[in-house]
Order: sequence, then C-alpha cells, then structure tokens
Amino acid sequence: MHAIGIDIGGTKIAGALVDASGTIIRSDRVPTEATDPREIEDAVVAMIEGLVAGEQVIAAGVAAAGFIDAEQSTVHYAPNINWRNEPFRSKLEARLDLPILIENDANAAGWAEFRFGAGRPFHDMVMLTIGTGVGGAIVAGDRLFRGGFGAAAELGHLRLVPNGLPCGCGAHGCIEQYGSGRALLRIANEYADAGGVGLGLAAARSRKGKLTGKEVGRLILAGDGGALAALRQLGGALGQACASLGAVLDPQVFVFGGGVAAAGDLLLEPIRTAFLEHLPARGYHPEPEFVIAQLVNDAGVVGAADLARHSVTQ
Repeated sequence: MHAIGIDIGGTKIAGALVDASGTIIRSDRVPTEATDPREIEDAVVAMIEGLVAGEQVIAAGVAAAGFIDAEQSTVHYAPNINWRNEPFRSKLEARLDLPILIENDANAAGWAEFRFGAGRPFHDMVMLTIGTGVGGAIVAGDRLFRGGFGAAAELGHLRLVPNGLPCGCGAHGCIEQYGSGRALLRIANEYADAGGVGLGLAAARSRKGKLTGKEVGRLILAGDGGALAALRQLGGALGQACASLGAVLDPQVFVFGGGVAAAGDLLLEPIRTAFLEHLPARGYHPEPEFVIAQLVNDAGVVGAADLARHSVTQ
C-alpha cells in the first residue's frame, strides 16, 4: 500500500506518492498563495486526488511549519501561512475519502531521515535543519517525540545567549539567531565590514550589491577565509547548543539538514569541536555521531507519507 506525502511551504506545495520503502513513485509541485487558507486547502485536495488516481493508497500526510496539536489534526499557528487554530485535517477528510494526518514539517523531515536516511542505523536521533531558520526533530527509542501538546522539538528556540539577539518568536538569544542561514549572512557581513580575513566577502558584496546565502556558500566551498570563519562561528554556536541537547536527550546521532548543511564536513568540524568543549563530563560521557542529512528536498514528503502510513497500520 502506498501513502501520499504533502509538504506545504510559504510559496509552494510539494507532493509525492511514496511506497513502504520510502521510494517516491511520482511527484507533483504547485505554487500557492500562502495568505489564502481556502486556496491552500483546494490545492492540497487537488494534489492528493491527482496522486491517488489509479493507485491503492492507505493514507495521506500533510506537513507544514507551525504548531500542530497532539492529535495531528489542528494547526494552532503557522508562521508562513495564515492559519490560526485551523482544523485542517477535518476539512481535508470531509473532501477526501482517505485518512489524513497533519504533521510539523521539521518532524516529517526528521522522521524520513530516521527511517530511510542518515538516521537509519540508530534508535535515538536529533535532527537540526539549518535553513533560513533552525528546525528540529527528535526520535527517542524509535518513536517521534511530539511532546504533551504536540509542539515539541522547536529546537531553534532553545535559549543559547541570555539577553541575546531578539528572535521572531518573541524571546531573545535563541539558537536560530546564531545558527541559521540568516545568522550566517549576518556574521558574513560583519566579517566583510571588519576587513582583514573578510576582504573576499567585502569584494563579493561590492560586486553583487549585497551578500546572499548562495554567494556565501560559493565562497565557503572555494575556501575563502572570511566565509570559512563565519561558518566556524555558526558551527560553534550549533555545537554548544548540541551539548545542551545531548545532556537532556542523549542521542546517538545528530543529523544536520537544510541549505547550510551543503557545506558538509566544513560545518560538522566546528560543531564537533564546540560540542566536546561544552559536553558535561567529557571523557566519560559517550559521544554521538554528527552526520549530514541524505534525503535533502524529498525528506518532507517522504516523512509525511510514512507517518501517515504508520498512523493507520499501528
């Protein structure tokens, strides 16, 4: 039996028909207007109907950024979509002859990595998605950890710096302000302003009019000193956060996804170093592995599909 996974972003909806081994049979993608909840509902229904056609499908999972309730039914809040206490599952099930599961997008991506990607050999995993912000997922004892209210694993909002930089969540000093793609751009601009090792970044900024994530990524891979220094600073913040997470969750592996993770070992090296510097009882505490995610852009739809399948077969 196949399942369908849908991943709703701020500007697009991606969907796929996925088999039990996590293989995508066929996929679809459409742009959408995130400010119109009815348009999103119509687009998701149309996509599921198109992917179901002619197939035996057991369930559909829909992933989106935001707080999902413990029943995987209502979206309490979505930062990129105009949803507030949206009963999205009941709306979809009223229009589709199919069981529906609603899931946080980072949870879906993390579950896909656990089941079919970099987390497959392990039982306890933490995943951090390093994109514009920082997303998170926790697997403990082979189970996705959602918390008592369904809103667990918002790891980007772990407090890293007391009275630190203001965050969009309303708090100050969250890891998202020091370990995200947006943070990497801020740090890179600081190096460009300072001169010295940042001269390459300053030259790129002058040529392009501004630094972009793509340009900083290119300079990292080219070995530019300023870009690598910015990445090391970002990795240090993430490693410090991982040490705190490790003290609480004791994962066997940390998996890193998102656009910044394309730097591979250049990102993992400063993360490992900072982790060990801040690890309680270093030398006596078992050390987890640090790896890069494998499924990249397919993780959301594959994870949503697999979670939906599990919800009706367990």
